[in-house]
Amino acid sequence: MILPLTIGVLVTAGVYLLTRRSMVRAVFGIGLLSHAANLLILTAGVTSFREEPIAGRVDPALAADPLPQAFVLTAIVITLAVMVLMLTMAVIGHDDDLRRAPEVGETPDS
Repeated sequence: MILPLTIGVLVTAGVYLLTRRSMVRAVFGIGLLSHAANLLILTAGVTSFREEPIAGRVDPALAADPLPQAFVLTAIVITLAVMVLMLTMAVIGHDDDLRRAPEVGETPDS
């Protein structure tokens, strides 16, 4: 019961942060949604009553499926890269709203 509630809270907080105007809050919202998805994938793997998938030591029928764990590891790396990219974009473009866009036919230097 704790794990579904945790996933629900993470999804709710992630969606709430995504609806805010700040880019940094949106990045944190994406991070929370990613953590919720990772927990959901691990929950679907049902590793709590299975043995470690070590060849030769455990019957294959009792071994845990390593595929959800591999998916989560890949998702963590991709999420980290996306968060770094988005935070970099937020830092680079933090003052875009303060500059006036040039009029049509006007050069940016004038």
